Amino acid sequence: MCKGRCQREFAYGQAGSMLKYFQDKISENPSFHYALQLDVEEHITNVFWVDAKMIIDYAHFGDVVTFDTTFGKNKEYRHFGVFVGFNQYREITIFGAALLFDETCASFTWLFKAFLSAQNGKQPRAIFTDQDTAMGNAIKEVFTEAWLCTHHIMQNVVKHLCNKKNDEDEESHVLTDFSACMYSIEDKIAFEEAFNIMRSKVDNKRVSWLDSIYKFEEKWAECYMRDIFTLGMRSTQLSESFNSDLKTHLKSYFYIIRFLKHFERGVQGKRNKELDEEFEARKKLPRIRMRTPMLVQASKLYTPQIFKAFQAEYKRSMAACTRALDENNTYAISIVRSNGDLSSEQECIVVGDPLEQTTSCNCEQFTRTGVLCGHALKVLDLMNIKLLPNHYILKCWTREARIVAELTGMSVQDL
Repeated sequence: MCKGRCQREFAYGQAGSMLKYFQDKISENPSFHYALQLDVEEHITNVFWVDAKMIIDYAHFGDVVTFDTTFGKNKEYRHFGVFVGFNQYREITIFGAALLFDETCASFTWLFKAFLSAQNGKQPRAIFTDQDTAMGNAIKEVFTEAWLCTHHIMQNVVKHLCNKKNDEDEESHVLTDFSACMYSIEDKIAFEEAFNIMRSKVDNKRVSWLDSIYKFEEKWAECYMRDIFTLGMRSTQLSESFNSDLKTHLKSYFYIIRFLKHFERGVQGKRNKELDEEFEARKKLPRIRMRTPMLVQASKLYTPQIFKAFQAEYKRSMAACTRALDENNTYAISIVRSNGDLSSEQECIVVGDPLEQTTSCNCEQFTRTGVLCGHALKVLDLMNIKLLPNHYILKCWTREARIVAELTGMSVQDL
């Protein structure tokens, strides 16, 4: 950097330069928003900011949010945190960012309240964070629904349950058992039994850690999260992925203005990628494997990424075996695996209503992700419903997600 440029950036000092940067952003667009927290000596301790695009994106796609502070500190010893989510292409979109002096409950509480204030008080339907105690306490105070990051939990499982002195087979079994409790076991009674069996296999020290994580079982176990709207998200890896991308732009020794400008460049890179995705989506329709009325309809409505997921479920529905349980459109549905041995996945119960054109599957996939499961699609077909009913087309997954919201003046999740 040339000397003249450096002098221009820091003529006001670090705090003054940052404030000027924010004021210049407000001059460019009055919707830019920032908040500062001061200590008793009126020094800036914590900083939060959002630009106009972040506010709009949150209004459209802020149903599910992740927040993480894993990125390293900058030269001023501030922790960098970012709020992110999915857009209609399942690409990362940024909802806000912060620099924190410390990671105390008070700092996180201030930050989360500042975030909601900037977003017109709109609560996310779910927010994912790590197991940090201070953050967890602040989350409970500010947000309605919060869940623990499964990725961080598994990292802690390795840290607390695995020991180099233990037999490798024993460690492998512990990891497998815990992973099953978190991801695979769908029945609460079965979960309790499996957890107790796992607990009986480890020593007192590891039992203590298992008991501590068990207190929050409803925040990470599959059996408690089956009906939670998560858009398929279960961890803060979106935030971590963005932080990882920023490492090409941000260095720990950057001064504050350079930090902000390089962050801005990283955000713009994500937005450029979204524009590229939109251009490609409008240029051509995705490949359709079977030209059925429902798949043709879905290919025109969904973004390519979501259509790919929907088409996979449609293909699964073609391999479904059905067993009528009564005369009121209640079926047991089992899908034959694609490994060639004619074995089936776990049977699911689906209740259909041909008049309302609805299906209710106990796998709860649509509730969680907004994409119908193969079981439900099979029952729609059995009821001779050949087009996807409108109430199963989640607007945030469609090509026109932003356009629909802007024309109606409503957020995507309100439609």
